[in-house]
Amino acid sequence: MIVIAGAFFLLREDEPASPAKVDAGKPAVPASEAAKETGTPANHWQPEPEAAAFARYAGSQSCRECHAEAFADWMGSDHQLAERLPDAKLDGPAFDPPREYSHADQTTQVLSTNGNYQVLTKGLSGEKERFSVARVIGETPLRQYLIPFPNGRLQTLDASYDPHTNAWFNVYGEEDRQPGEWGHWTGRGMSWNTQCASCHNTRLRKNYDHATDTYTTSMAEMSVGCEACHGPMKAHVEWRRKFPEAQEPDPTYKKMDRDQWIDTCGMCHSRRTELTGDFVPGDHYLDHYSHVIPNETDIYYADGQVRDENYVFTSFLSSRMHHAGVRCVDCHQPHTGKTLLPGNVLCMKCHAAPTPEYPNSPVIDPAGHSHHQVTGAGGQCVNCHMPETTYMQRDPRRDHGFTIPDPLLTKEHGIPNACNRCHTDKDVDWSIAAMDQWYGPKMDRPTRTRARWIAGARAGDPGTRNNLLQMLRTEPMPFWRAVAAELLDPWVYDPEVGEALLKELSSTNALLRGTAALTLGPLVRDGPARVEGGLRKLLEDPVRKVRVDAAWALRDRVSLDSEAAADLLRSLEFSLDMPTGALQKGVFHLDRRETDKALQYIEWAIKLDGWSAPLRHEHAIVLSMAGRGQDAIAALREAIRLDPDEAEYHYKLGLAFHEIGQPQGTLASLEEAVRLNPRHARAWYNLGLMRNQMKQPDAAVYALERAEAAEPNDPEIPYARATILLSIQRRQDAADAAQRALQIAPNYGPARSLLQQLGN
Repeated sequence: MIVIAGAFFLLREDEPASPAKVDAGKPAVPASEAAKETGTPANHWQPEPEAAAFARYAGSQSCRECHAEAFADWMGSDHQLAERLPDAKLDGPAFDPPREYSHADQTTQVLSTNGNYQVLTKGLSGEKERFSVARVIGETPLRQYLIPFPNGRLQTLDASYDPHTNAWFNVYGEEDRQPGEWGHWTGRGMSWNTQCASCHNTRLRKNYDHATDTYTTSMAEMSVGCEACHGPMKAHVEWRRKFPEAQEPDPTYKKMDRDQWIDTCGMCHSRRTELTGDFVPGDHYLDHYSHVIPNETDIYYADGQVRDENYVFTSFLSSRMHHAGVRCVDCHQPHTGKTLLPGNVLCMKCHAAPTPEYPNSPVIDPAGHSHHQVTGAGGQCVNCHMPETTYMQRDPRRDHGFTIPDPLLTKEHGIPNACNRCHTDKDVDWSIAAMDQWYGPKMDRPTRTRARWIAGARAGDPGTRNNLLQMLRTEPMPFWRAVAAELLDPWVYDPEVGEALLKELSSTNALLRGTAALTLGPLVRDGPARVEGGLRKLLEDPVRKVRVDAAWALRDRVSLDSEAAADLLRSLEFSLDMPTGALQKGVFHLDRRETDKALQYIEWAIKLDGWSAPLRHEHAIVLSMAGRGQDAIAALREAIRLDPDEAEYHYKLGLAFHEIGQPQGTLASLEEAVRLNPRHARAWYNLGLMRNQMKQPDAAVYALERAEAAEPNDPEIPYARATILLSIQRRQDAADAAQRALQIAPNYGPARSLLQQLGN
């Protein structure tokens, strides 16, 4: 007898959902520089004790005596004013005279009482409360104000001040965020200690104690001082004072190379996860951080343009400019933060003619290249290749991906283009026609193909697997090969994909090594033994981030005595004051079958952000593993209440109902899941099994056909369809379905057995 194929994917899945993934990241390094890539040796590293660390700092004022010009440039800069105490001259106009402004359905009042700057706005109680300003962060184009909270927290007000217009506004615009939300100004999403402090100060220690949920945050110097970028300089100051006439170099001072400088800029100008909380200028970026790269989310557009707030570093790493060796200091004066030259003059420094530094720079004639008047907005290089996105209502930032405007990608995939950003009165077809007239077939360039492939991967288009494999193998920039490696996650069980990813574990580029390791993680459990062997080699990688990636991929079996596990646990515990950090710690224990600990951390994450539907979803998975089916259903219902249109939650609710033996609840939930997301292959698959169980074979076959259309590379789906077809005596159709399973996976045993029993 042939058994009907398929079993429900239980709620307690082997792999956690995407919010629990450790983000991959690493600056792309040109092949010519690969040999320079170094990191901290895999030994027993610990953060330097705070007292000893801070004792090595002399303070910015000590630099003035010898470096007067640089000090003068720094004074008044955004760095120098990154954080400060309230000041009557700077802040008086914001609070005096008193005033009130409205946003959404709320009103906020500001006033000054005997030099004490105060804000009356909605607090944790849900009512208007009076708060006193403790500090100010930022200078231009906006200032934000810090309010003391219990347990050492400082909270960043959403009420912000524009010094250029002398106007108050809300950084959320017309969003009506409420107390209790993670992103309300009273919530953890606006805690200065973890969200702002490290980039607005010099050598900061967050000093969070999870046991008491308290902070004793401290820093070597308030604001971004000289030593925030140059590193601790007390020994240098003392040596120079001791030998003021010395001509020889100071033996206490170590010059940094260009890559160390860009890593120092990236310390703050990147969207990243902290691994240690103790970066020192001169260190390797990936020994301390993991930055977010373009992936299946919409944080970046498919061509690499920024969408969410990303702080420019990663978009620059994705650019041809960075790949060619350009670094921040080629364009920016580091002490003022301004560009070295105005407008197109800066770009033409390299693009007017090849230079010794960049002999391969293409020569560009701005007028002929842009087809605009050079003196107008359309003739400015940055307006086409570095379009602005405004964050926080007042802060326009230029995209550092140096992308090519391509209105065809706008029409095909909704990717913005600089033409229509400027010509708002024209439609995209007008822009396409202009680009075709000016540039013709030159527009059909590899970057367009790459963007199409990434957009197709996000949409689940047919052919995505092959496109991403080609991108992984042939893309010249390691950064984008890493993007392909992450996007190949759905096909990791495909032998060809697995082999391609295994090859990248020995890449000279750390971003690519680490991302490949993360993607290969699921194969550790039921893939070839060489996968685990390859990942274990990376536990000794010279770059901490790669060690953390490998340890995460091996998290259910890595020895806690290893340096890599210590690195991973240190990074997880550093972020326990954030819901995502607590969730990751919970998943770590979940995959080590420590269910009670997993519940402890995930419930802590929910306490930090009670309005998060994804956290309720993860909570349900752990409750199911603990055998608490009814509690799992309650958690999923809460997730659905918070986000009723997320198909995944209805799908998981169907699985939870199945586990406790409620077929009607299972059927209704799965049907709702596929209604919300007609491409949810696993929901269609399980719906097919459920309909078959309820004696609806034709409806079951239809559901499995829909599952296969959404996921054509899974042999289990056509095999399940084959067994149901056979049960209703459609033998030829059953044989065809089994053959389809073997086309996908020639060694798929169940389909081969079915065909043998059919006599094929």
